[in-house]
Amino acid sequence: MTGGDIAGLIAAGVFAVLVALLAVPIWKLGKVFDELRASIRTVTDETTPLIEEVTSTVSTTHQQLKTVDGITSHVSDASANLSALSSLAAATLGAPLIKVAAFSYGVRSAFAGRHVPARRRRSR
Repeated sequence: MTGGDIAGLIAAGVFAVLVALLAVPIWKLGKVFDELRASIRTVTDETTPLIEEVTSTVSTTHQQLKTVDGITSHVSDASANLSALSSLAAATLGAPLIKVAAFSYGVRSAFAGRHVPARRRRSR
């Protein structure tokens, strides 16, 4: 064996140790990728039903909002009708009530006797 053969054997041994040292992290990295693949599969399997539930919830909420919108429009119509009714009642009953009140005040004043107020002086 010559010096070149010994140097080649040492280089081959060092290369084999280097390959062995690099094989361990690559092996562990492969396990990490396997776990990552399993995690992604689990998340995908759990997310699909969740998305279906969210879709169902949004659909139900949309139907309820349509119902609430109908209720709101009916309440708006009812309040407009009540406002018109109160305006009509005020216009119909207001003027006659004022006339009756004025007439009753005049009758009370006539029966109570006429009280003549004292004359006031006008200042200039």
